[in-house]
Amino acid sequence: MNILSLFDGMSCGQIALDQLGIDIENYYASEINKYAKKITQKNYPETKQIGNVKNLNKETLKNLPKINLLIGGTPC
Repeated sequence: MNILSLFDGMSCGQIALDQLGIDIENYYASEINKYAKKITQKNYPETKQIGNVKNLNKETLKNLPKINLLIGGTPC
C-alpha cells in the first residue's frame, strides 16, 4: 500500500497500520514539527517526508505513486 499522511505528527497512523500487520510499500508524511518528524524517522526511517501540507501542489502529488490510503490528524 502507498500511504499519504497529512499532519502526520509522530506517525500514529503508521504505528496503527504496523500493529494491524498491513504491508506498507511507501509512506509519505506531511509534517512540519521537527520533533515529531525526528520521532517518526527514528521509528520508521523509510518514511518519506514531503514537507508542509500548504506547499503540496499538483506537481508534487503527480510525482507520487498511486495513493491507496489518505490519512491525517487534526492540526494542532
